[in-house]
Amino acid sequence: MFARNPAQFRRDIFKRLGEFRVLGMYLSKGYRCEVVLCLWVCCYFLLAAGQNTDPTEVDALRSIKRSLIDINGNLSSWDRGDPCTSNWTGVTCNTTLVNGYLHVWQLYDFNLPLNISFCISHVSMQLLNMNLSGTLAPEIGRLSYLDILDFMWNNISGSIPKEIGNIKTLRLLLLNGNKLAGTLPEELGHLPILNRMQIDENNITGSIPSSFANLNRTEHIHLNNNSLSGQIPPELSKLGSLIHLLLDNNNLTGYLPSEFSEMPSLKILQLDKNNFSGNSIPESYGNLSKLTKLSLRNCNLQGPIPDFNRIPNLTYLDLSFNQLNGSIPTNKLSDNITTIDLSNNKLTGTIPSNFSGLPRLQKLSIANNSLSGNVPSTIWQNRTLNGTKLLILDMQNNQLTIISGTSNLPPNVTLLLEGNPVCRNNNTLVQFCGPEINIDLNGNYNVSCPSQECSPPNEYTVECFCVAPLVVDYRLKSPGFSDFRTYERTFESFLTDNLIVHNNQLFIKSFTWEGPRLRMDLKLFPECITNRNSCAFNASEVTRIGNLFTEWNIHNDDLFGPYELLDFIPGPYRNGISSSPSSGISKGALAGIILGTIACAVTLSAIVSILILRIRLRDYPALSRRHNASRISVKIAGVRSFDYKEMALATNNFSESSQIGEGGYGKVYKGELPDGTVIAIKRAQEGSLQGEREFLTEIELLSRLHHRNLVSLIGYCDQQGEQ
Repeated sequence: MFARNPAQFRRDIFKRLGEFRVLGMYLSKGYRCEVVLCLWVCCYFLLAAGQNTDPTEVDALRSIKRSLIDINGNLSSWDRGDPCTSNWTGVTCNTTLVNGYLHVWQLYDFNLPLNISFCISHVSMQLLNMNLSGTLAPEIGRLSYLDILDFMWNNISGSIPKEIGNIKTLRLLLLNGNKLAGTLPEELGHLPILNRMQIDENNITGSIPSSFANLNRTEHIHLNNNSLSGQIPPELSKLGSLIHLLLDNNNLTGYLPSEFSEMPSLKILQLDKNNFSGNSIPESYGNLSKLTKLSLRNCNLQGPIPDFNRIPNLTYLDLSFNQLNGSIPTNKLSDNITTIDLSNNKLTGTIPSNFSGLPRLQKLSIANNSLSGNVPSTIWQNRTLNGTKLLILDMQNNQLTIISGTSNLPPNVTLLLEGNPVCRNNNTLVQFCGPEINIDLNGNYNVSCPSQECSPPNEYTVECFCVAPLVVDYRLKSPGFSDFRTYERTFESFLTDNLIVHNNQLFIKSFTWEGPRLRMDLKLFPECITNRNSCAFNASEVTRIGNLFTEWNIHNDDLFGPYELLDFIPGPYRNGISSSPSSGISKGALAGIILGTIACAVTLSAIVSILILRIRLRDYPALSRRHNASRISVKIAGVRSFDYKEMALATNNFSESSQIGEGGYGKVYKGELPDGTVIAIKRAQEGSLQGEREFLTEIELLSRLHHRNLVSLIGYCDQQGEQ
């Protein structure tokens, strides 16, 4: 009987292998190899069947569940079986034993269809958007092999356990969209391979730990929309891998660290809505050569605007709602710039000519300053804006007196001059001098198809196929543009390339601006080639697409910036149901795999047992002699039963110098007994041994033979596998 505990199970196995090794001393080499091979294969299957999760991690998961409030019963599977072998919701495990156990790799759940992966090599916990409340248990730090920890978009409160800092394998820490409070644990700065930290949209207070400067492999730190306070640690400038630093909508104070100019990889620095107490923007920020977006909106900054013309790929600059003064730098910005917002400051001087010749410019806002002089028409001249492309020029409430050049605007250009002297002095410019126009930059689309009904959950694709989509609630956290419509087709190509699907499989149902963030309702349809109304995703495809989103395997793009997944809704594919013949592993197939594995293990066990029994029966006499001398004896006058030790002593342990002959049965040795009697000993070779009874019968026959040319028989030895 094998033990249920894996460690004890292995001890039992090797104990039995040890017993077999002793037995193998008496088996022929050929049989020994066959038995070892069969037993090894059998043990492999038995070990596979005995795999289970590290007990420490099982206890940790149960503690986590006890600390959570699961009003929808999403974690009911955690009350039965083993986490890794019983498909606990949101728990993904590795498939190879480490220290004798399976380990939790990921904690997450999108209610994806059941799908078995044979390539997983790490562990995760993802429990996104499951309406969980309660707190995070400190035992979470015992999941020492965890790769992804995802509790996004729940209602979890309490503090962040410092014990998370013990999970040295953690790659993604995703706690955004909860009600977490308290301070950021220093221990989070000691996660050596952390790639992404998302703790935004919580109620975190206190300062940013200086230990975060140790996160030298982290690319994304998103702590926006909390109540963080204090000085931004200048030590963060040591983060050579950091690409996106989002700290907007907090209560940070102090100064902007000039050391940030030394960060070699930083592309997005978003610090809106903090209070930097009248400090200035460091001039050195103009040296951030990789920067694509700088957003310092409403930060209580003073002083001049640095010269940013040395940043070659800058696409978005927002310094609005501060107290910046002086004139606008005259050097031209990057040709990639889409948005320049310098409104609501204390800027003086004239509008520089460097705003002309910016081919991708969508929005220029310099409203509510003290700028004077001319409005240069070169800003909009030679601009051709087709389709939905817009150019918004907001110059309201300044001291501008005249438009230099033509006042004829190309289509899709909006000029706002309300509150300037130019509107009081020239009645011909009334079209530019009215109240601010509300330009709707949101979008909502419908598919126009035949009137026949497409019953839910099916929907029409753009090609009017009636099929069931995957629904993705997706948000760009810091895009580098003001008008998405210009880049809609570009985004479709970007996302479908990353998802490895065709462009016609993606439909952007709607997009809505939420402050600086852009939220999208995406629908992904299966590819329909032959049968337009019965095509569907198979289970493995749903899982693959879901994992690309949840494991952040969609590559970064400078224009679209970081994204966040708000929800992934598999709809009818939730339980792996698909009309496609190529669907993923069904429950029946899974049951077949399990039963087949058990049958294979039982069969191999039977084969090994029969083989061992056969060998033991075949060599039973030799095995008997292993334990004791012959239990069968003959009493013949003048014939003695010798011990093997006596024979070995008489022949100097059967040395070659004692050998005097050799035949088909074996070798003949010359020996001398302790009394000086010289004898000849015939030793049977392996393969020539007889059964014990047959051997003694032959001894009895030989004792009867007498001839002057024959040596007399004086004794025999049948012991320790020797004859």
